[in-house]
Amino acid sequence: ARPRRFWSQEIARLERRLKAETALLLKEIAQHQDLARRLELLESVEGIGRRTALALLIGMPELGSLSREQAAALAGLAPFDRDTGAFKGQRRIAGGRARVRRALFNAALPASFRWNSALVALYKRLTAKGKAHKQALIACARKLLIFANTVLARGTAWQKTNPQT
Repeated sequence: ARPRRFWSQEIARLERRLKAETALLLKEIAQHQDLARRLELLESVEGIGRRTALALLIGMPELGSLSREQAAALAGLAPFDRDTGAFKGQRRIAGGRARVRRALFNAALPASFRWNSALVALYKRLTAKGKAHKQALIACARKLLIFANTVLARGTAWQKTNPQT
């Protein structure tokens, strides 16, 4: 019982610290109009919450000035081939910025099941074609990054689209 109580208290302490650090970070961002606007644009994308938006804003400051391919490669979400000898056909993601990739992957899970209709349609289409769950989620994370890049490049908030298009 004693170790359990200790770890519960430690988790609660760390959660309070995370909340306080996030509040300080948001306060600092609010002092810079351009950063505040970029954060607002990122949060407008369905499926990107405050923590993911902060991860993108801090971890990929060049977002919005990159092509979709460059953004995916920089985040480590672009599929690369490693064809050697008899090993052909499979593609892997690698490299890039691990924290950004992790934040996007974690955001893609609920977004592709509930929050973003375009990602819901993409996930269903890929799994219907026989793609594995994780492969489909990586594709959704890449698409979420592309949405964020496009929103920042255009400078306009996310517009909900028809998933059939």
